[in-house]
Amino acid sequence: MDKSKINLVIDALMFLCVMAMTGIGLLMKFVLLPGKDTWAVYGRKVELFLFGMERHQWGTIHLIIAFIFLGFLALHILLHWKMVLSLYSRLIVSKKARRIIAIVIVIAGLFFVIFPFIVKPEVQEPEHKGRRFQ
Repeated sequence: MDKSKINLVIDALMFLCVMAMTGIGLLMKFVLLPGKDTWAVYGRKVELFLFGMERHQWGTIHLIIAFIFLGFLALHILLHWKMVLSLYSRLIVSKKARRIIAIVIVIAGLFFVIFPFIVKPEVQEPEHKGRRFQ
């Protein structure tokens, strides 16, 4: 298979991953509501399932698809690396500026990946709003 066909397949798979992540994200936000929102919609505490899975299980699928997408994205960038370097060199003429921008982008990217592992959530007791607690 030649490079252009491989690129087309990878791009199509990336598109499908993005659409799946979007669909599952919308599903979790607007259909499989969190517990606090089920009170407002259904008037009581209910558990919501779609195809036998609740919102947290759909969240796991969402995460897995995101990792698959990142793999395809890395492969996509790898296959276009010469073009990326060529455009980058033409857009930013100064070699020093290119290095500084590249370092900033790498540091920002690493920060976004590492951040979830170093942040500590704020812990609060629930407010107990709802009919059951009145």
